[in-house]
Amino acid sequence: MSTTPRNASAAEEADRRRVAVSRLLDEDRRSDLGQFLTPVGVARLMAGMFDDVPGEVKVLDAGAGTGTLTAAFVEEMCARQPKVTAIQATAFELDAQMAQHLAETLRQCESACAASGVRFEGVVRQTDFIEAAAAGLGLFRGPGLSFDAAILNPPYRKIGTFSMERCLVQTVGLDATNLYAAFVALSIRLLKPRGQLVVIMPRSFCNGPYFRPFRELLLSETTIRRIHVFESRKEAFRDDGVLQENIILHAVKERPRGGRVVVSLGNTTAESMKTREVDYREVVREANGDRFIHLPADAADTAVADWMGGLPATLTALGIEVSTGRVVDFRAREFLRQNPELSTVPLIYPCHFSSGRVVWPKLPSKKPNAIVDCQASQPLLVSRGYYVLTKRFSAKEERRRVVAAVYDPTVLEAERVGFENHVNYYHARGTGLTREMAFGLMVFLNSTPVDCYFRQFNGHTQVNATDLRTLRYPDLAALTALGQAAIRGEAESQEGTDAAVAAAFPLADEFTASRG
Repeated sequence: MSTTPRNASAAEEADRRRVAVSRLLDEDRRSDLGQFLTPVGVARLMAGMFDDVPGEVKVLDAGAGTGTLTAAFVEEMCARQPKVTAIQATAFELDAQMAQHLAETLRQCESACAASGVRFEGVVRQTDFIEAAAAGLGLFRGPGLSFDAAILNPPYRKIGTFSMERCLVQTVGLDATNLYAAFVALSIRLLKPRGQLVVIMPRSFCNGPYFRPFRELLLSETTIRRIHVFESRKEAFRDDGVLQENIILHAVKERPRGGRVVVSLGNTTAESMKTREVDYREVVREANGDRFIHLPADAADTAVADWMGGLPATLTALGIEVSTGRVVDFRAREFLRQNPELSTVPLIYPCHFSSGRVVWPKLPSKKPNAIVDCQASQPLLVSRGYYVLTKRFSAKEERRRVVAAVYDPTVLEAERVGFENHVNYYHARGTGLTREMAFGLMVFLNSTPVDCYFRQFNGHTQVNATDLRTLRYPDLAALTALGQAAIRGEAESQEGTDAAVAAAFPLADEFTASRG
């Protein structure tokens, strides 16, 4: 017996199918598809973001699953006044089981439109979207692939350099390192001028070199109108147990023209949301020739971003560089030792970080503590000196995204040291820093303002050396003063660290008030 409510909408029916299909989808198949289906609450939030659309609207739903997004779009358009007169929906879904449910959803959309006096035509394309889009955008452009609107929950999976998907995307002059970037880039190209895109995707594209080609396409060919940030990593796909920082992006296909951007924070209900309008330049910021997307959820975020942008120095001006640790452990196994020996020097992993210092060795430990100091291992080592280290990866729920520690050569008396590849290290063109500079840089990086700023554009747990190069820094005198405070023991706690930074660089009232 069906348990579906008698008056369930097409979107609610599609959501019921989503739940049923998700329970049956095994993990291997889910991994192959890279797909997590959109709950109805999220779908309705997305559909409501569209501005006015043409009276006869053509909508694209790529990776449609059971059709919840298309159904929510139809529901939204039929509820608006004045209504659209016709909806033509093209939904791509490769999985045969989901495509059957999708076809039923489109039939229900047709009935809902008929009841509202709207013509509806729905097409299920059970084919690979990337192949079809590349063919439609190629030299012999196919008919029919041109849309007024695109509503997407694209699949999430890395694609290799020589994969079929990557090669297909490159045939039309694009590049992408992940399926979601490929789907969104192709959808943008398939939109008509002034066409609208609403997409839910991980916010990992907002910064870093990995997604730079995709970010440049997005920022060069569209204007961002709205960004919704989910307050909890669990919120968007809680039924699937996905722990991921997701955003919803609304953009219009046009030459970027600045203006205002709506930024909202919360879950899917209006009551839960904090919404504000900000200047486009607060969202799209440039550093070292690269453009990042910041997500300033409140006035405090804007204040700390302005504060960071006003700091006087770059790493180049300070004569400092940041690099990734040279020791890739699985490639250097012959040199690694679990415990220190006479012929070894320290090997530093993130597990050796403790309260802003490197504490070595860590015994017992799953990680090696030492590396053989011999002629063959010299390219993996750096000379004795003060270095500031940061973790390249942090736990998803770690209190701080940027975690820094000082390697102190007066505590670890070795002529050389190895830094493992999961560590970034600051150095003075290959050699150590001054003591005060090292401790000052550690205090600055571990401060709450830096963490808050970093989280505005960094949507994943990786802290790349490239990200650290784009930051602004205090000048030499200020870093030295911070270092002296740390050496005197005035920055042993998070409160002490933040107090030292605040004393050196007064923060805007909005940020100070938000932190109590």
